Amino acid sequence: MPAPWITTCARFTGSSGCVRGGSYGPVRTTDYASHGIRGWVRSHHDRLMAFVRTADGADIFYKDWGAGRPVVLSHGWPLNADSWEAQQLSLASHGYRAIAHDRRGHGRSTQTWHGNEMDTYADDLATLIGALDLWRITLIGFSTGGGEVARYVGRHGTARVAQVVLVSAVPPFMLRTRDNPGGLPVEIFDSLRAGSLADRSQQYQDLADGPFFGNNRPGADVSSGIRHAFWLQGLQAGNRNAYECIAAFSGTDFRADLDAIDVPALVIHGDDDQVVPFAVGGQASAARLKYARLTVYPGAPHGITDTHREQLTADLLAFLKEYDA
Repeated sequence: MPAPWITTCARFTGSSGCVRGGSYGPVRTTDYASHGIRGWVRSHHDRLMAFVRTADGADIFYKDWGAGRPVVLSHGWPLNADSWEAQQLSLASHGYRAIAHDRRGHGRSTQTWHGNEMDTYADDLATLIGALDLWRITLIGFSTGGGEVARYVGRHGTARVAQVVLVSAVPPFMLRTRDNPGGLPVEIFDSLRAGSLADRSQQYQDLADGPFFGNNRPGADVSSGIRHAFWLQGLQAGNRNAYECIAAFSGTDFRADLDAIDVPALVIHGDDDQVVPFAVGGQASAARLKYARLTVYPGAPHGITDTHREQLTADLLAFLKEYDA
């Protein structure tokens, strides 16, 4: 028997119509109005989830919480929207419409065979923003999500964008090349690719237990729950999708995309980031952006969405309020 979350996929037929819920029968669209769910809807045991469909037929999952000026959160590799849940809950509770999506191939979004690169990720984000008709957005990207946000601006501009935030983000350019001598050697990313093919479950466990959250540093005490959540979200991504995303975040040159960002930007980075080193990521991005403020977390690792969640949330809210003042 097909899983309920497959059989109940349906599309709105109109503001006063119904959503046909597969074996669950017709469901009134008004049942979803109070939850702010638009576009594609799936229902399973009272859990409500929403999707938008891209031009190539991929369904992009998103969570849409709260009401107010929109904040769109793009996650890191190999994670999904759940990695933002602490910040998303707080932002929604403080009067913002907080939206977090699963990148194609990750989480609950379609595991497409093609399109696992930054141009398509950015276009998928544009599809979500357009489908929800969002304006005056604050775009926030963590790690790989920072690349997605930068490439979105590079391809689609800032007409809908009020602010940009890069958190432990991969721009401007991670890979060492002739014109980017400060980048990281390709052997680091080749090793990631080899680990992904050999035993990605163990790879994700090793990353969570070690450098991602700084749990390999003396005195570190990152909970097993946080580390297990990383592993679990990683395995929800498609094998090929996660593998090809390594090239997307490491080998994409975002320098021209950063040059296109003409709105206020906040760059947040830990200076003990072992995944995207501070000098390669936050420091270089802040130096390149036109209207950037750099906030450095002393001694902080890569995964500050979890290890420094209260500080990060406070910094995000303060930056959001600068626009709203």
